[in-house]
Amino acid sequence: MLPTLYPWFLIALASYLLGSIPAGFIAGKICGIDLRTQGSRNIGATNALRVLGKKWGYAVFLFDFLKGWLPVKFALIWSAFAAIDPASAPGALAALGALIGHSFPVWLGFKGGKGIATSAGVIVALFPQAFLFCLGVWLLLFTTTRYVSVASIAASIALPSAVGALFLLHRTDWLAFVVSIAMCFLAVWRHRSNIARLRAGTESRFERKKK
Repeated sequence: MLPTLYPWFLIALASYLLGSIPAGFIAGKICGIDLRTQGSRNIGATNALRVLGKKWGYAVFLFDFLKGWLPVKFALIWSAFAAIDPASAPGALAALGALIGHSFPVWLGFKGGKGIATSAGVIVALFPQAFLFCLGVWLLLFTTTRYVSVASIAASIALPSAVGALFLLHRTDWLAFVVSIAMCFLAVWRHRSNIARLRAGTESRFERKKK
């Protein structure tokens, strides 16, 4: 029993710990700034780009992206080697672990980022065929509204639609579809403060700091 559960426990723990590394917080501290007190007061890549400039903002995005991509990719490799059924199960566990780690990092009192960059890494690893569709939705909404939150929420809602279509076409399994729904709900819930500001007309449009 224990040897069977050990790889699953290791995947969950490693994914959470990797996901919980607060790249934005670390970048801010290197620059002498606490992102939790500046801009949108979020440690994610968008606020890092606004407050710290392009170099640090892009670095934070890349790191957060890899926090989602790496654990899922390694979990899927193990799944293929161990012939797990459904095949997406280890990747699904890694995806949820990384996203929970990013959103609720133990190092910062369980107060983390919104998880969009990490979600992008998860999507590329777990749902590669859905990535371009979600990216297209994000770009369309961002270019027309200049609200990162609107684009991110729309892309999150688009994800289960795309994965659901893949499931109906037998291009992915049922568990991947369930995970896409969970990711959508988590992303929308994490953006509840943005939704409140959008309704109040106080949400800031994106204007990055030039550095």
